[in-house]
Amino acid sequence: MSKKFNILILGASYGSLLGSKLLMAGHSVSLVCRRETAELINREGTRVRMPVKGREGLVEIDSRQLPGKLDAVSPSQAKPGQYDLVCLAMQEPQYSAPGMRELMQAVALAKVPCMSIMNMPPLPYLARIPGLDASGLRACFHDATVWDAFEPGLMTLCSLDPQAFRPPEEKPNVLQVGLPTNFKAARFDNPAHTAMLEQMESDIAAARLNVGGEVLDIPVKLKVHDSIFVPLAKWAMLLTGNYRCVQSDGMRAIKDAVHGNLEQSRQVYEWVVELCVRLGASRDDMVPFDKYAAAGQGLLKPSSAARALAAGATDIERIDLLVKLVAEQKGLNNESVSETVKVVNSWLDRNRKAAAEKKAAEAVAA
Repeated sequence: MSKKFNILILGASYGSLLGSKLLMAGHSVSLVCRRETAELINREGTRVRMPVKGREGLVEIDSRQLPGKLDAVSPSQAKPGQYDLVCLAMQEPQYSAPGMRELMQAVALAKVPCMSIMNMPPLPYLARIPGLDASGLRACFHDATVWDAFEPGLMTLCSLDPQAFRPPEEKPNVLQVGLPTNFKAARFDNPAHTAMLEQMESDIAAARLNVGGEVLDIPVKLKVHDSIFVPLAKWAMLLTGNYRCVQSDGMRAIKDAVHGNLEQSRQVYEWVVELCVRLGASRDDMVPFDKYAAAGQGLLKPSSAARALAAGATDIERIDLLVKLVAEQKGLNNESVSETVKVVNSWLDRNRKAAAEKKAAEAVAA
């Protein structure tokens, strides 16, 4: 019988998707989230709903019916040294919040291998890329000091390709998957840590779900790759679709960002692919534009980054700025990418000014 691992996942939204797949495979998962959400999950478990090919409607994965053990904890309750793997599944700015910052330092000191499923590659992972000056990219992060104690060799990146969201009418223990694609992880520096991921990959591939007496192979697998550049394939998708949702006067759906001007989208996409190749990636590590564009037909909402900005967010993940600065290190520039960065900067400046004015007004009123 293969070993069963204990995994700590920081973040109960996307984290519950990966967590459900690990629970199906018999592993134990602890989700780190707000105290109220942790209490809800410990009472009622999690629900992940997703489409399965050949079936109408959505299939629900109820954590209470899975062989693995699930619990949820607040940041102050988590003990990183008790786990075999830590997964980072929050938005990058959240890691510097009170409570989370202290937990991140505990994770770094425990020297537990970490797998990020953020869109934003952690600084220690960027330090693993030969010829890239990670110190010159600190401005892309909400607070780069959060990452200073982490060892690059203990950090890997897993491309967050599945698209999922929390239905607004549901409790926070419910996640709905819109695009059930795979998590694509890069190897660790340590072969033993990579072997652990490969066992999880195999266990998830073999797991099945019994739904009303029918045994189903549920999509969203974990795929482990030898190339450290495979997760960077997401950069071209993000710069072509997710960040180009952000317009100076509002937001548009990812589909419209990609298909509104398909040739411009192709140009941006191929430029980012070329940047990844300059870093050392093989073109085989990348996803062809036509495949991405076809998937984009079904992405009918603005990206999470665009929705956050429209709602007044003062910080978001800055993959747009990261790609621009990485390109500058390689002597490359793209007019469309630069314009995207400019538009996002404008929204953030506007939101921060509005937030400051609101805070000042509240102080006067008090």
